[in-house]
Amino acid sequence: MKYDTQYHKPIMVDEIQNYLNLKPDGIYLDGTLGGGGHSEMILEMSSPNGRLIGIDKDDDAHKFAAERLARFGERFTPMKNDYLYASQVLEQLGIDLIDGALLDLGVSSFQLDNFERGFSYRSEDAVLDMRMDKSLTFTAKDLVNQYSFEEMRDIFFKYGEEKFSNKIASNIEKYRQEKTIETCGELVEIIRNSVPAKVRREGHPAKKVFQAIRIEVNGEIKDLEEAVTNLVRKLKVGGRLCVITFHSLEDRIVKNVFKELEIDCVCSKALPICVCNKVKEVKILTKKPIIATDEEVQRNSRSTSAKLRVIEKL
Repeated sequence: MKYDTQYHKPIMVDEIQNYLNLKPDGIYLDGTLGGGGHSEMILEMSSPNGRLIGIDKDDDAHKFAAERLARFGERFTPMKNDYLYASQVLEQLGIDLIDGALLDLGVSSFQLDNFERGFSYRSEDAVLDMRMDKSLTFTAKDLVNQYSFEEMRDIFFKYGEEKFSNKIASNIEKYRQEKTIETCGELVEIIRNSVPAKVRREGHPAKKVFQAIRIEVNGEIKDLEEAVTNLVRKLKVGGRLCVITFHSLEDRIVKNVFKELEIDCVCSKALPICVCNKVKEVKILTKKPIIATDEEVQRNSRSTSAKLRVIEKL
């Protein structure tokens, strides 16, 4: 069954279906609703009585998915919020525990392809924006014009793993002394002039910096560890959490959270008995992350860097 739409191409749908172990009366959460592709699959495969709560902070995504999945009636509950607050959303709805959850941490195809949103380094005439939640006031334009050299350098390196972060940040600082940086095209040109010709030939030189700015503007890394931990604790025994990441920093955070939750005791071996009272909370089902098949990568190039990790609540 295919769930691709003009809005968004959901990644690893078959793998998610398999790992979530969907039940016909289960309660599930999609913390990153997007275009509703994953949610549609969950609702169809958990029929007739399965329920899904879909969360997204993007107004366009929320509206599109709500209309697309309206046919499921009361089985589908869309909530405009951030996945960082998923456990609070469940409490707000009076839901104590759920049977499974999904976090797809990538930016949606629609956000990237809608040039007016200023997410893409290919949208040269678009004003720098990158807000997933339009109610926020801080934009990518604010970042490149207001952050200090040191702040930009660190963000580009930490969130984008950009080797030339120092030079790029320096050139941004010089450029904005003469003129405010307004558009994606202006920023792309600054980045292009900051890296060696060899790097420009290997791929788009602005990709890593745009990723880093998007993460900072939307707070995508902030509180991720706490959010994943809280969501795990909203699972029933046997419930599963699937997390799809798209860059190494996110994947490393999720991997370490899962490992921490799987550890039984952290006391020093020198102690005769356990005094930490830590108990093993989950079983990791993916010792190594699942990656997209060659066929899916050919069909959807944005799945190339995707990694799926899954745990089961004990």
